[in-house]
Amino acid sequence: MGPMGQPTRPPLYTAAERARRDATRWTLVQGILAPLQFLVFLVSLALVLRTLATGEGEAAANLSVVAKTLVLYAIMVTGSIWEKAVFGRYLFAPAFFWEDAVSMLVLALHTAYLAALGLGLLDTAGLMWLALAAYLAYAANATQFVLKLRAARLQVPARPPRAAGIAQGIARRQGIARRIAPEIVR
Repeated sequence: MGPMGQPTRPPLYTAAERARRDATRWTLVQGILAPLQFLVFLVSLALVLRTLATGEGEAAANLSVVAKTLVLYAIMVTGSIWEKAVFGRYLFAPAFFWEDAVSMLVLALHTAYLAALGLGLLDTAGLMWLALAAYLAYAANATQFVLKLRAARLQVPARPPRAAGIAQGIARRQGIARRIAPEIVR
């Protein structure tokens, strides 16, 4: 139990998983792709909303949703590789189970958009509403990941204050000095 009787959660990463996370290049790839995807999302969202509001810019909106979907596919593939490197499985590691589950919905909605666009199954308004549904799922999923990573950051063991570290260093040196020359250090 934690403070005030609240149940404590197991850490997001074990020490070995944290070491693997910090050692794999896929962590950097995720760190680059995640903000890139968010930027593409914001631009595309604006284009989709403009098309819904004015009926103009259909081609730009469609192109932006395709671009967002391609970035999503890239981050999902590399994210799966990252998850394998850190947790030993490509998807649904216990630490990220719900994030991965919602990611499947995000993938399904974006893929449905591509299918509807490619096969001509929906008119412009229908495509834009489908894109907004995909983007709503993406926003929920992105929020999950941000909250999870924030929680992981809060679980990192705190370093002792600088003064405590200095005091420990002095005490250690005094102990060594006592063992080397006990008659001098008293």
